[in-house]
Amino acid sequence: MSQSDQNFENHGKMVPAYHYWMTPMLLFPTLYLGYGVVVGFSFAGLVSFIFSVGVVLAAFFARWFALGVQDRVIRLEERLRMEKLLPEELKHRIPEVTTVQMIALRFAPDEELPGLVSKALSGGISDRKTLKQAIKHWRADHQRI
Repeated sequence: MSQSDQNFENHGKMVPAYHYWMTPMLLFPTLYLGYGVVVGFSFAGLVSFIFSVGVVLAAFFARWFALGVQDRVIRLEERLRMEKLLPEELKHRIPEVTTVQMIALRFAPDEELPGLVSKALSGGISDRKTLKQAIKHWRADHQRI
């Protein structure tokens, strides 16, 4: 994907090594070890299964925490952007914009942002998908995790 052709249909980030290799590499052995504990219990098998579950949870939380930090950074960036771009009558309402709304609005170009913020606040559009679909000219975000 080039640096300029991001849109609603193709903006999801898939990392093949993570999504298609690492995830099955962690899940399949965990399921196998769990099956082994159920079929033929042994203390060593149970310890292996517990360790494997811990590795899966560590990978899950590492990803979840990174996305949480990313959301906080996006929220900060978008608050600063809104302070600069929104008209005075909307600036005082910036605290009403939820994190989910800000994450979706990061794809809106500067020209569309005030209208979309107004629509989100007055129309109560709170879901990410609807806000993203309302964007006419997509502003790509190629630096997300």
